[in-house]
Amino acid sequence: MKNHNFSFSIIIPIRKKNKFLTQTLSHLKNQTFKNFEILVITDKISKTANPAQKRNLGAKMAKGKYLAFLDDDSYPDKNWLKNALKVFNTNTNLSAVCGPCLTPPNNNIKQIASGLVWSSWLGSGAAGRYRNSIQKQRFVDDYPTVNLIVKKSDFNKVKGFDTHHWPGEDTVLCLNLTKKLNKKILYHPNIVVYHHRREIFNSHLAQIKRYALHRGFFAKKFPQTSLRLGYFLPSLFLVYLLSLPFSTVAFDAIPLISYLLLLFLTFLSFLKKNGLLASILGTITIPTTHIYYGIYFIIGLLKKTLSFTPRQT
Repeated sequence: MKNHNFSFSIIIPIRKKNKFLTQTLSHLKNQTFKNFEILVITDKISKTANPAQKRNLGAKMAKGKYLAFLDDDSYPDKNWLKNALKVFNTNTNLSAVCGPCLTPPNNNIKQIASGLVWSSWLGSGAAGRYRNSIQKQRFVDDYPTVNLIVKKSDFNKVKGFDTHHWPGEDTVLCLNLTKKLNKKILYHPNIVVYHHRREIFNSHLAQIKRYALHRGFFAKKFPQTSLRLGYFLPSLFLVYLLSLPFSTVAFDAIPLISYLLLLFLTFLSFLKKNGLLASILGTITIPTTHIYYGIYFIIGLLKKTLSFTPRQT
């Protein structure tokens, strides 16, 4: 392709070499489409722990037409790049493509339980079930960098990632691509990546805390894509639960009964493809996730600033 040595530049920011990277590189070698380069950006290379700065550095070094972003704990399906290129070639106004991030089959039971929360309709809520399970294609305006492929020309036009935010740098990038450039981001079910989950409960909830803080803060700072009812629902649910002890009307318990019914139905859906223990753990984690997210979303909403704090490995 003109002015490019590669079709894709795959950019993976990492703190340091970890157990997942070997697996990621192995799956990349098995790609059915071969015209790509791999850029692994470490703290040592970038002189920073900030993943947004690492991705920006990788983009500057990249020789590909498309920048394919992966997390250091993810790996792609063998047709990842082949399918992405096909989608780009058949849609002229696309700035980026993305796809589902599935739970790897070899994850342990605590990770599987976390994955069940993310992939279920009740569990994932405003984050979008389609992000973590295979769903119909659609246009989106916000998607995580664990499986996001962007035209380098458009990436440069919006000056890359905003390095002041983590997590959330991907939200700002997608906002700039769709609102400033008036381009499209297409989610397609064939562009598949597998993403190792955080174990319940501590690691899972630590991730939820980061997401909730930034989404609450972004609801004020970037309302175009973050000021949405779905992101407020866990906090509204939390306020509702806190108000129940003071209620004197039996009718007020109907929302809670409805929620518990949905939780039971979700448990039954888990049982169809998962063992009893994983289904129980996944079901228990859903209300825990909602309450935890609800608390930290409110905290983020009230904060005036949020500073970057790198995740410890």
